[in-house]
Amino acid sequence: MISFWRSQATSLISSTADFGLFGFLFSLLAVNYVLASALGNVAGAIVSFYLGRNWSFKSQDGNVSSQAIKYAITSFSSLGINSVGIYLLTENSSLTPGYSKIIIALFVGVTFNFFMFRYFVFKK
Repeated sequence: MISFWRSQATSLISSTADFGLFGFLFSLLAVNYVLASALGNVAGAIVSFYLGRNWSFKSQDGNVSSQAIKYAITSFSSLGINSVGIYLLTENSSLTPGYSKIIIALFVGVTFNFFMFRYFVFKK
């Protein structure tokens, strides 16, 4: 349970990086919302890998290269799910891209990311 709660805290921190970059690119630089979302996901993934390995799952003794490859696979899968999800929700509802991103990020984080990180990327 400790790793779950630490993972949620890590998710909050990495989501701050993700949403911060998304907001900056989309709102201030007028970058397309799907591209801004994808770039935000990449920034969040970098923060998440570092914190996940060193704090959430305390998996520093694992092979960092192997973990990084597994993390990249998981993150690109998550990026795809997030990007398709934000597009579908925005285009098929009256929600703005920002609200769509929040809903999709929460859904993907709880139903996909935690389990992949815990049992695939940082497993002991």
